[in-house]
Parts: sequence; structure tokens; C-alpha cells
Amino acid sequence: MSDSDVRLLDRPIWTALTTRQKHLAEGGPRAIRYPVTMTPFADMVDMSAASFAALAELLSGSEVAALFTLEAISPPAGFKVVLAETGEQMIGSPADSPLRDAEIVTLGAADVPAMMALTALTKPGPFAARTHELGAFLGIRSGGELVAMAGERMKPGNFTEMTAVCVHPAHRGRGYAQALLGAIARQIEARGEIPFLHVFSNNASAIALYQRQGMRIRRRMHVTALMKQA
Repeated sequence: MSDSDVRLLDRPIWTALTTRQKHLAEGGPRAIRYPVTMTPFADMVDMSAASFAALAELLSGSEVAALFTLEAISPPAGFKVVLAETGEQMIGSPADSPLRDAEIVTLGAADVPAMMALTALTKPGPFAARTHELGAFLGIRSGGELVAMAGERMKPGNFTEMTAVCVHPAHRGRGYAQALLGAIARQIEARGEIPFLHVFSNNASAIALYQRQGMRIRRRMHVTALMKQA
């Protein structure tokens, strides 16, 4: 893996929407986004006034544009910042963590209500009605209830982002997150791709979990969510 390849991850949203997920891109040469029913992620070709204007044209009502950037964003007038945090971009091959008392299953459209309920409870990050269409999602059920899941989201270049790693509070401490992370990573690597993920900088327990499984922090990203000013 060359330095030039890894630098694609400096702009994961833009790269994904101009390479493997180009078919999903909405917008034009200055600003692009995923369909809001999938994820609020968007990016601009640069931070110029013209690019911010193009981004504004993509947003309507209370829609949010969430950007991942190397530097903090100072949007021009006309935008409201609804989130300004930092996140760690982590890369590597999570170790396998087999389960003895649970089965990992593939999730699909029929599981969307359960996936929405679990992510609403655990808040791993934005998850919408069509997020599952961005890649494979795996889950673990207990008593017929979905209690853990993980899946794929952005696909920049030869990289695939792991996302929505979450476990119901009543089922934590059983190794479910580790098992799902390892299983998703094996699927990604079987296609010749490289797994990575994003985690908020203040989520120390998740960062520690990912590091124990063999992932490393590549760099810090700024996560900014914008709305048009009413």
C-alpha cells in the first residue's frame, strides 16, 4: 500500500463519491453528497465561497451535510454548525474473535426496522433507512431481537469503511462487537480491499477496543455537520 493510496483517506467522502460509489453521488463539480436517505455525508472540491454556495444548493429544509476534513471548517454566512467534533480515522486488519454462543447473520432490507431501533438506542453514528444499501451488514440476534451489528459504508478507492458497530446495552461484554468487526473485515479483505473506520475522539472505550484488535490510528479528522441558516 503506497503513500499515495493512503492519502485517498484524507478525503474519504469525496474519494468514495468519485470512485466506487460514484453512482450514488448527488451534486456537481464543486459539491457532492450521498442521498440523504443513506447518510448525510457530503464534501466540496475546496473551501471556496463558490463551493459552499454549491453545497447550499444541495440542501433543503432541515437537511444536514456532514463533512470529514483535515482542518476545522469555518463556514460562511448562511450556514449553521450543528456539530463540530474530531474523530480518529483508524486503519488495519481487526483480528478474528470467534463466538461460541451466538451466530452471525447477514442483514437485509427486512431487518431495517430492527437496525434503526438498535442504532437509535446505541447511537454509533448516522444511520438512515437506506444505509444498509451501502454495503454488507452483519448482525447477532438473541431471542429473536437484533442485539448487535456492524457493516460497510464509504468505499473510497481500494478502502472500505466499517461502520455502525453497536451492541445493545443488555448484551455487552460478550465479545459481539469484536466478532462482528472481525467478520466484516474478513469480507472486505476477501475482495482485496483494506478496512478502515472512524470513531469520535472522545470514545475512548471504542478506540481501545479497535486497538486491541490490531487497528491503529492513522490521523485525526474534523467532523462538521452544517445546515442552511433559516
